[in-house]
Amino acid sequence: MDSDRKRHHDSPGQRIQGELRQLRQLRELRTREQRVRREERPGQSPGSRSRLDQPRTGRPGLIHLPAWDPEAFGKLSERIARFLGTGRFIVWMTVVIIAWVAWNTLLPPGVRFDSYPFIFLTLVLSLQASYAAPLILLAQNRQDDRDRVNMEQDRARSDRNIADTEYLTREVAALRQGLGEVATRDFIRSELQSLLREIDERREPAEPL
Repeated sequence: MDSDRKRHHDSPGQRIQGELRQLRQLRELRTREQRVRREERPGQSPGSRSRLDQPRTGRPGLIHLPAWDPEAFGKLSERIARFLGTGRFIVWMTVVIIAWVAWNTLLPPGVRFDSYPFIFLTLVLSLQASYAAPLILLAQNRQDDRDRVNMEQDRARSDRNIADTEYLTREVAALRQGLGEVATRDFIRSELQSLLREIDERREPAEPL
């Protein structure tokens, strides 16, 4: 009450000064809050603790490995595996081996770079096999994953089809039961004919009178 009375008695200039003081206090509080938030952020201070409400941008450590897309690498491995399983690859590999052997046997010794027993050729073929095997395995694993997903989808689709057929069979059975209780046209005709006969039979004895 006293504060309200003082406000009523204060002049407009004093009121404006009081409002300006309140605004300054609010600004100081906001600046303090911002400073506290900056100090609490991880990575700003050496002893700061990582917050749970902020996602990590990368793994902590001295060594940062380059990021790679596993899907793109898997597609590349599948392409290589498909090419290795074609006749074109076998033909090209045969041509390269024949040219390699012919170069290192028929040409002069000064031009040869891998003489008999072709150790460098054996090293290249073993290196190719060591890389081709895991690429083929990776492609097979991806194909197995796709087959598993397709099998699960087929199983779910077959379950839905079974449920639909069971529902339709129940509906057909219910319709049959309902139709069994419904009067057909022949039944109504027969009932009407029987009623007409009864009426005619009752009229016949009344005519002689």
